[in-house]
Amino acid sequence: MEPANHFAVLRRYWRLLVGCTMAALIIGFVLTPDGDAVDDAKWQCKVAITPVAGAAETVRADQVLSYAQGADVSTEAAKKLGITDVASLVARRTVAAASTQMLLVTATGPTQQSSAALADALSQATITGYSSESKKSADESIKRLQNQAKEQQDQVDQLQRQFNAAKPGDQPRLQPQLTAATGSLTKTLTAISDLQSSSQTDAIQQWGSIDCREAGGSLLTSPTRSVRLALAVVLGLALGVVAALMLSRMDTRLRSRNGTEEAFNLPVIGEIPHLSHRLRRLREPLVVARPSDPAAEAYRSLRSTLLLTGPEALSAQLGEGPGRAGSGNARRSTEPAPVILVMSGRSGDGRTTTVANLAAALAETGRQVLVLDCDFRNPQAHVHFGIGDGPGMAELLSAEQISDLRDLIRRTTVDGVALITGGNTTAYPAALVLRAGEVLRRAREHADVVLIDSSPLLYANDAYDLVQHADAVLVTAMAGNVKPEQADRVAELLARTGVPVAGVALLGTEGPAQGRRRNRDGGLRTPAALFSRSSGPAAPAPALPRPAAEPSPEDQPKPSPSWARRPENTAETTLQLRQAGEDL
Repeated sequence: MEPANHFAVLRRYWRLLVGCTMAALIIGFVLTPDGDAVDDAKWQCKVAITPVAGAAETVRADQVLSYAQGADVSTEAAKKLGITDVASLVARRTVAAASTQMLLVTATGPTQQSSAALADALSQATITGYSSESKKSADESIKRLQNQAKEQQDQVDQLQRQFNAAKPGDQPRLQPQLTAATGSLTKTLTAISDLQSSSQTDAIQQWGSIDCREAGGSLLTSPTRSVRLALAVVLGLALGVVAALMLSRMDTRLRSRNGTEEAFNLPVIGEIPHLSHRLRRLREPLVVARPSDPAAEAYRSLRSTLLLTGPEALSAQLGEGPGRAGSGNARRSTEPAPVILVMSGRSGDGRTTTVANLAAALAETGRQVLVLDCDFRNPQAHVHFGIGDGPGMAELLSAEQISDLRDLIRRTTVDGVALITGGNTTAYPAALVLRAGEVLRRAREHADVVLIDSSPLLYANDAYDLVQHADAVLVTAMAGNVKPEQADRVAELLARTGVPVAGVALLGTEGPAQGRRRNRDGGLRTPAALFSRSSGPAAPAPALPRPAAEPSPEDQPKPSPSWARRPENTAETTLQLRQAGEDL
């Protein structure tokens, strides 16, 4: 994906980015302490404790660990350091058995000196306290063994007296008893001596020096709250970007020119940029209200493409021919006006907006445009032209006898554009279009171009019934509103009708336009090929209109419709069309 497309994805999911950022900011605000807190875990110091030489057999690591984790050690260390909050000291130390003969004490603090002092205080309190407890236990054992040795000494003395008083023949019988009693006494005296020696020295000792290292900070231990919140914003924004890119990958809706051309198997002949909410609320076509807006220029480009590659009757409107007046503005008397059906696969694809702006753009070339609102489900064409609703196509098609169209044609605020509104639909909409053929035949006589706004093809059958009466079809699609399977269904239905399809107008595009890719059949169907597919090889695109010659006396113009207001300078209009053709 190109960088421009990445920015388009982020712009599309901006609400997700804002939501993730705000959530991270709130979580960071709640979890971090208020003010510029001190990092109590910036420095970390470790000290090892092992049994003294010769005491490895009498010192048990589990007993030392249990004593080091007790309250007596923490209280003694706090008293030595002058700390009154013993609970905070306990939170800053960790005691664990590194092996069966080594205990590891870890202390943390905001500075190296404070953490080293805490580690040393904990170590000394553990050594002193455990040694004192060991000495007390040894004294009790010595006292017990001394009593036992006294009893054994009395027993030895008694046996010795019996041995001395016995006859020589009885002494061998008493000798084993005397030897056993003497051995027990010797063993007890040896144990007393060992305990007396061990009680005079510490049972455990510090191994090596204190190891101090600077620990890394985290989001919750940053020195200031502003830094912590800034990190939270960055983290939330990063998570939002990842989520947006993942959603974009899973979203299969058509958004780019390449994807639209592949899905519809039709060329994209116009790309209309995304309109702001303020522009979408205008009650007149954007081409008239904001003529210099990029979207208005895009609609003019769409108009020029239709003029250059559309039906021959459409592209020849400003040219010279039989029955044309010298002004060069009147429509050919021998050729009916072309009918262009603007349709879409589903609602919300900008169909009515395209009809209104395309009509205004065609009127800029001097053509008289008649718009027929045949969307009987939701007629909205009158809203885009800023006029009220009234009798229209529904009354015209539901009447037993078709009345004169001039009674229903209404002038709009756009010069050269007239409208027959949708009317008040009371009958079943699908039954109204059955009489559309005769109405469209008469509508060709009242304008140079007839544009039809229809219902969504995939939701109603109205548009499919109107296709057979049109000279060309223009499909509209809103970026992000159509799925590939829906576009494929629209292309399949249009292919069955045999009516030439000018192409697709892609609305709501974001980012730069991309080049075309080849379609599923090996190449895109260009508009020229579409308009010639039913009559043999494709004909070349019609030439740009030439200045009108002097008319012959027999070629008299037909009177222009009473609602039409043409521009006076037709030469300027022709020049504008030439420039648009050169831009394409």
